[in-house]
Amino acid sequence: MIPAAFDYQRATSADEAISLLTEHGDEAKLLAGGHSLLPLMKLRLATPAMLIDVGRLTELSYIRDGGDHVAIGALTRHRDVETSNVLKAEAPLLAHAASHVGDPQVRHRGTLGGTLAHGDPASDLPAVVLALGGTLVAKGPGGEREIPATDFFQGFLETALQPDELLTEVRIPKASGRGWSFQKFNRRAQDWAIVGVAAVRTSGGANVALVNMGSVPIRATAVEAALASGASVSDAAMAAAEGLDPPADLNASTEYRRHLAQVLVRRALEEAGL
Repeated sequence: MIPAAFDYQRATSADEAISLLTEHGDEAKLLAGGHSLLPLMKLRLATPAMLIDVGRLTELSYIRDGGDHVAIGALTRHRDVETSNVLKAEAPLLAHAASHVGDPQVRHRGTLGGTLAHGDPASDLPAVVLALGGTLVAKGPGGEREIPATDFFQGFLETALQPDELLTEVRIPKASGRGWSFQKFNRRAQDWAIVGVAAVRTSGGANVALVNMGSVPIRATAVEAALASGASVSDAAMAAAEGLDPPADLNASTEYRRHLAQVLVRRALEEAGL
């Protein structure tokens, strides 16, 4: 498959990338690792007139201790997230889940910011950032703004980013010492999850987020509410698919995904120590 014709420009700084986005508007797309965008272009599901390459902006590739959170540059590769000692100590769920993304080739090219900005509900890391209560930092011509992960994913492959904004940083509250679990059911190790679950223990229960159970990455609010009201792990897990409309495809029916979500949520809660 061959993409439609497009122009290409490599940005040398975040400010230049924002300037190019402002200039070209909806006709422009950012290119980082390319693992999400290029397949869409080959299928003609995305036909940008201008590709702005931000893949070499080292200023946006870092993992730093931010005091009460860990700050991660949007262009940090999955492999760097997977192997970061800071994340292993302060947000081990994110480091662990990054090791399950695709295969080594994907993890050495794909970026955390690219995955989040793409907003695929079948992707692992958006759900993990949701469960961890992360915040995303976007920069545009008017300056920076912080977007809670709960407000970031708005529709299928649709996020709160404006056409002239660049995702620059992801902030993850520190979660050292808190029980956690990441459960992923797929046919092959490098496949998308048929269903996935990210769970982090809290003082009143747990934050639980689901992969591939709707049109966006989803917090399992019914599970969280059941735990907060004193329900057992088994009873809370039965609410995993409550109010959700999971997709049906060649890998699983809607009902199969509902059942699988209940099983995986129970396993995740038990592993997280509830």
